[in-house]
Amino acid sequence: MSYALRTRFNKDILAEFLPPKRRSNKVVILLDGLPSVPAKKSVMEYFARRGFWVFHFRYRGTWESGGMFLKNSPEKDLNDVVDGLARGFTELWSKRKFKIKKPAVYLFASSFGGATALLGSHDRRVKKAFLLSPVVDWRVESKKEPLDLLAEFVEKAFGTVYRVRPEDWKKLMSGKFMNPALDRRPYDGKKIFIVHAKDDQIVPFAPTKEFAERIGAGFLPLRYGGHLGLLSVLFPPLGNRVAAFFKKK
Repeated sequence: MSYALRTRFNKDILAEFLPPKRRSNKVVILLDGLPSVPAKKSVMEYFARRGFWVFHFRYRGTWESGGMFLKNSPEKDLNDVVDGLARGFTELWSKRKFKIKKPAVYLFASSFGGATALLGSHDRRVKKAFLLSPVVDWRVESKKEPLDLLAEFVEKAFGTVYRVRPEDWKKLMSGKFMNPALDRRPYDGKKIFIVHAKDDQIVPFAPTKEFAERIGAGFLPLRYGGHLGLLSVLFPPLGNRVAAFFKKK
């Protein structure tokens, strides 16, 4: 595949996408960490070769998407993308129109994207969510990457790539905004699988383990691996786990 196609959902949200070679209604949506560079073509190709439509969108207020980051929960961005799959979307260069009838949505997420995926998993159209090193509770401070230092770094290192107001960083720091641990909606643990390494220095391991046990999600602890990202799926041990979970009834 030479390049990813591009579309927009609900005007603001830019998404790269790849269609599968054979007809399918199965869709994988990739959800990035924070901050992250949207260079995931190899991951997109990995899933497209396995018969999935693949979408890699930019959260509102980041990269090529419009709006302000964290003004609203990125769960809304995810819902807008899922809504647009069946409604129809247009590839921006060729103007070709696509529509996915009754999309079966699978989420593959890491870190910040894991929090978004957990909240988005309540959508009945989401069949499975596979999460790597997800943030499950913003009230638990990261020793290596506390949110106040992360906000300062993002502003200096990424500039207008992340367009976020100070008050919206404070919402995230409060733990009362887009926080899976405080979400009162019941989780369906059977459609969630989490992998987390004990030596993760960015997102603490213990709260994730406790959260997975509480909601009845599948959980794979790793002794080593650090903070896992989406590219991890390209390595067979993890890739096989993802494939098996997505196939599981």
